Amino acid sequence: MAQIGNDIQIAKQFLETNEVVGIPTETVYGLAANAFNDVAIAEIFEVKNRPTFDPLIVHTHHIDEVRKFVTNIHPKLLALAEAFWPGPLTLLLPKQTSISNLVTSGLDRVGVRIPNHPLILNLLKSISFPLAAPSANPFGYISPTQAIHVEKQLGSKISYVLDGGACEVGLESTIVGEEHGQIIIYRLGGLSISDIENVVGKVSIELNQSSNPKAPGQLKSHYAPKVPLFIGDLAELEKTHSDKKIGALVFGKYVPTNKNTVVKNLSLHENFTEAAVNLFNYLREFDDMDIDVIIADYLPPIHLGIAINDRLKRAAWRI
Repeated sequence: MAQIGNDIQIAKQFLETNEVVGIPTETVYGLAANAFNDVAIAEIFEVKNRPTFDPLIVHTHHIDEVRKFVTNIHPKLLALAEAFWPGPLTLLLPKQTSISNLVTSGLDRVGVRIPNHPLILNLLKSISFPLAAPSANPFGYISPTQAIHVEKQLGSKISYVLDGGACEVGLESTIVGEEHGQIIIYRLGGLSISDIENVVGKVSIELNQSSNPKAPGQLKSHYAPKVPLFIGDLAELEKTHSDKKIGALVFGKYVPTNKNTVVKNLSLHENFTEAAVNLFNYLREFDDMDIDVIIADYLPPIHLGIAINDRLKRAAWRI
């Protein structure tokens, strides 16, 4: 069982001896280790049971620190960094050799982020290396948004979880890079497309869903609960699964037609930010219930609804 606490010095001691630690960010909880040490990085893949072809994101506390392990920052990406760091934005940047190929899965760019959470920022300032940190969950499962989620999922494999409270955003960071002068979004997340386009103009979207991702979080089966998740018209799905115990993930007003349906509303008032915060929590709660299937419908494809729909699609892909 992992210890849960808010002592930065304890987390620092584990990290400095190349152990992995659960850490809070404003997006989701991460599983962190020294980004400059291959032994520590290998431990992340081992604990998560994560394939080594899925790259990791590196976290630090200041743009000056980022410059120490990347070769350059495109002016438009720099403008995004200045606008949204610290925050739910990951930039895909050409790496220096101090970032190993294990972190980037052999790619020549590394995902970099400055998280917007006081506890992890203070931790990052106290150590002499950046932290590689994917989400702190078994590979492919629902991302954790509270320290207890990390302990329940990985507590037998790690020693410490730094508790920073519930995550404010609830979705992973948006990943952005540049190719041939074009700004590209590789993963939808806690920063909306419109926010990005307000700074750099029109962007392209390249959501790779193969087993050979260009960036973290692009595998097509991901964020999945253990209970089968189906997406479509809720009323029709209730009829299809009328002989089962159903968990319905809804957005806005919805009255179930099946007495065996348990409803969890992402946001009764159709607030996209509230829905993002609740998404992973509700999927996790359904997983702990005595239900046979989860049903959901896509949100309107605007604002953070686009990123939430992406998570739902990946969670249901295996069905």
